Amino acid sequence: MNKLGMKVIGGTLLSTTALFGLGLPVNVLAADVATYNSNGIVEFTPNTDVTPPVDPTDPDPNNPVDPIDPTDPNGPDPGTPGPLSIDYASSVDFGKMKITSTDQVYNAAAQQFSDSTDGPNYVQVTDSRGGAQGWQLRVQQDDQFTSTSGKELTGAELSFNNGVVNSNSDSPKPTGTASFTLVPGDGTTSGPAEIVMDAAPGQGDGTQVLAFGDDSTKAESVKLSVPGSTSKVAEVYTTSLTWTLADLPANP
Repeated sequence: MNKLGMKVIGGTLLSTTALFGLGLPVNVLAADVATYNSNGIVEFTPNTDVTPPVDPTDPDPNNPVDPIDPTDPNGPDPGTPGPLSIDYASSVDFGKMKITSTDQVYNAAAQQFSDSTDGPNYVQVTDSRGGAQGWQLRVQQDDQFTSTSGKELTGAELSFNNGVVNSNSDSPKPTGTASFTLVPGDGTTSGPAEIVMDAAPGQGDGTQVLAFGDDSTKAESVKLSVPGSTSKVAEVYTTSLTWTLADLPANP
């Protein structure tokens, strides 16, 4: 039985080998294969949440910052809501200065943050409408620097310099105004508006920052020029600025 079994098996092996050797087809049963298609879907909608301030030199909405308002211990005000928003604008602090009869130019301090770091003064805009539709940011000085007793700092000029647009968005950046000087209003009517960031259609999507200076120029990029001939009182002088954001794309 063993010898016979061996012969049969051997014969089978020889037979199969012979078939392959002769190039004859050998049918092999394949496993069953089935296919099925599924889908993926996501829909984006305009974001109406308030966007927190970001680092002006390295803007990353994933890492918000906490800026300090030097004019208001309870500030700053939160950003505007809506898919097209002003998230933050620095209030500028020129410190305490001696009364003098000579012309002077004072530098605003850098923007301070709650973690004891600082950076350039800046304004931040976020466009979460989708589609990079374009927008324009303007600023006006509402009134001249005025003391607590109502004395104007006649002839004083507030200027912003070294403006540069920073963003982490892959959208093309808006055009930022590098330098401008504001003309104050009379307290009833604001001064003329200065365009500070201008996003044409196809630009300015996501979070965009106009920083006044960088790490080396942050404490010398916002200036207050005061004539020596201007009469001054030993009081605090303040002014207010109005920032206006509109979905008015730049002219082609």
